[in-house]
Amino acid sequence: MKASDKENGTAAADAPGAGMLQRAFAVIRALGDDQAEGSRVTALAKAVGLTQATVHRILHALIAEGIVEQDEGSKRYRLSVEFFSLAAQAGNPSGMRTLCRPALLRLCASLGDTIFLLVKSSFDAVCLDMCEGPFPIRSFTGDVGGRVALGVGQGSLAILAFQPEAEREEIIRYNVPRLHSYGVFDEVYLRTEIERVRVQGYAGRNSGLIDGMAGVAVPILDRAGHAVGALSVGTLSTRLGEDRLPMVVELLRRQAETLGPQINPFDVAVRRPVHGLTRAMATTPLTGPPQ
Repeated sequence: MKASDKENGTAAADAPGAGMLQRAFAVIRALGDDQAEGSRVTALAKAVGLTQATVHRILHALIAEGIVEQDEGSKRYRLSVEFFSLAAQAGNPSGMRTLCRPALLRLCASLGDTIFLLVKSSFDAVCLDMCEGPFPIRSFTGDVGGRVALGVGQGSLAILAFQPEAEREEIIRYNVPRLHSYGVFDEVYLRTEIERVRVQGYAGRNSGLIDGMAGVAVPILDRAGHAVGALSVGTLSTRLGEDRLPMVVELLRRQAETLGPQINPFDVAVRRPVHGLTRAMATTPLTGPPQ
């Protein structure tokens, strides 16, 4: 192997078969970029810079391993269910609750307020964890495991605002009749609040539906910019004035930005929060600091 080839990165890696492995992963990544429609050999070859014959051989090797499948009708290739099953076993080895718990403790200690971790569950938000501050508060979700319709409360609103558009619209359609029971919601109000959150990047009100209570929340975003959860502060309205709000938002945002990329999108707490919560309760205590 020529030294110049190594320097230019054009030669195969030192390990036997590494070059083919790198090409296979290039094909896998290209398939992932076009997973919805599937890909043809010609498009894949162009995307990864390989000949069609080489891409064809790689695809058939991946099919033999169950990683790729070919649609019989369109003849397009896509990643298989087996691939996603394998991915579900990877990602962050700790669950979402375990991952986020230190952040909740830090925020509670820094702010002296109650901190909530909420995740989406169908048309609702579920409180996956909380760290109680010294001030007695009331919240829509109540204790760990409580749920509320998406759109009610700051954490739930932050999650709803950053859902994919089509999913967000379906949730709004389904939840608007449910929100009427709170007395002040209608579709125009909800859409206005959602747009406000999307512009600001957080949901925050000094006063809300619960007298004397205030809250602010930021979404925990995945790499696609969709909310997988929210960090929320629940406190007395007297503790969330305009002078303190920016500082609270910044602390929440820093933690959320750190957590987002670490969360495994296949984590059971993200997909089925109640199931994940049951498992968490069986393995770790849910008690917060002394009241």
